Amino acid sequence: MEIRIGITNTGRELSFETDEAAADVKKSVASALDSGATHVTFTDNKGNAFIVPTTGLAYVEIGTEESRRVGFVA
Repeated sequence: MEIRIGITNTGRELSFETDEAAADVKKSVASALDSGATHVTFTDNKGNAFIVPTTGLAYVEIGTEESRRVGFVA
């Protein structure tokens, strides 16, 4: 699933693929914002960790968990 994160005062967005479920990603972002945490951590498919400050979050776009189709559809 693809996650795109917009960060305030930055012209680019953070985009990566993760194996986490969409519900888990939503839950971690919501709990970080509700608890007043200073950052939220994400891990991509390759094991890279991303630490994003919660004060800088502009938006978090969570893609669908549907796998990509390969080939032609008749």
